[in-house]
Amino acid sequence: MTLIFATRPSPLARTQTAYVIRLLKATWPDLECREQVIITKGDRLVDQPLPEIGGEGLFTSELEEALLSGQVNVAVHSLKDLPVEETPGTIIAAVPARDSAFDVLLSANGQTLASLPEAARVGTSSPRRAAQLLAYRPDLTILSLRGNMDARVRKLMSGEYDAIVLASAGLTRLGLQAHITETLPLDVMLPAPGQGALALQCRAQDMETLGLLAAIHDPITFASVTAERAFLAGLGGGCSLPIGAFAQKNNGQIILTGGVISSDGKRAIRLSAVDKEPHELGERLAHFVLERGAADLLN
Repeated sequence: MTLIFATRPSPLARTQTAYVIRLLKATWPDLECREQVIITKGDRLVDQPLPEIGGEGLFTSELEEALLSGQVNVAVHSLKDLPVEETPGTIIAAVPARDSAFDVLLSANGQTLASLPEAARVGTSSPRRAAQLLAYRPDLTILSLRGNMDARVRKLMSGEYDAIVLASAGLTRLGLQAHITETLPLDVMLPAPGQGALALQCRAQDMETLGLLAAIHDPITFASVTAERAFLAGLGGGCSLPIGAFAQKNNGQIILTGGVISSDGKRAIRLSAVDKEPHELGERLAHFVLERGAADLLN
């Protein structure tokens, strides 16, 4: 059998797809695999800040269309980009073991977030990161940052920014981890729900592909990201809102921390809960933060 994988054109997306193929071929050495590069709306509109573009599925819709039309067998996504509402006819067939979910700071002069100069220019494309940066350092000047990982690092080195914030997992997958100045702790920067994890999506009735992908599915990662995404769904949110969540499984229990931050960083609601059932846990924590007034912070 030949599996065709839909992937975005960025170096990170293609590296992630190549990684998935290596994992699969370790179990199924005779499996034929090839990529099909698909450009998404988010790839095309590289000069606009993501919040201005708006809408769900900026980096995923075109891959799902190729999947549903039968052009490809599998779509490889960064899970944090995938809307929480499942597209009819598709299913998340596998979530491999997650890399680091944390965000990291890269600074031009090796300074930490705490030691950056007053009004330092910090680049990010994420409202979630921007809000948490302002909560920790209200004096910072937050500037929009778009482009692939390599381009973002080059912009930092060219002096456009004093520092930038990126996902640890993406940098590491591209071999750019030497540029990391500081890993931001959870009490400063809650990651995006699903950050650091990959989602392998296929057609819901494609039993053969489902069976092949099951070999690289990691139940522990899946439980954690399910709780995080249920929290996000319970708030009616997407990746463009200032919502963070991080879950870990420990001794059969899942510990979930979730937060909502106002865009100016001045108000935040952050709570934790524990349960064995990930979906119920995420929904319950969302209910708790809504009771504390989270809806006011998201409007």
